Amino acid sequence: MIHPAVSLKELNTVAGEIARATEKHKVWLFYGEMGAGKTTLIKEICRALGVQEATSSPTFALVNEYRTDTDNRVFHFDFYRIRHEVEAYDIGVDEYFYSGFPCLVEWPEKIPSLIPPVHARVDITLENETQRTIVITLHDGKEENGI
Repeated sequence: MIHPAVSLKELNTVAGEIARATEKHKVWLFYGEMGAGKTTLIKEICRALGVQEATSSPTFALVNEYRTDTDNRVFHFDFYRIRHEVEAYDIGVDEYFYSGFPCLVEWPEKIPSLIPPVHARVDITLENETQRTIVITLHDGKEENGI
């Protein structure tokens, strides 16, 4: 699905759509240049999933774990600072990805061989200061589908 010209104020609509889709697709990969709004969208998704606590990018910790209001977990990864995939492997990223809980991943291009076949891809393109184009593609291990 393509969401053209999404303003920062409209992110909650896209976030709600993604939150609903996490039932089937647990791993969500967020692509976009620095400042495109990946972390901002992930914060809105966490809110839509029922996370009440403050969320922030785990740039130095690599992963943050949040609890939802129903005591489920949401994992937020930021691989911007890793140099080698083995760093992600060493923190047990595969265990997180197959945990059954939503995993929201910034900078997945740093871990290409660790991405499970069933995942969702979110491409965020900065159109101008206040608008983004967001393209969501679902991968079910066979072919890709938009939502």
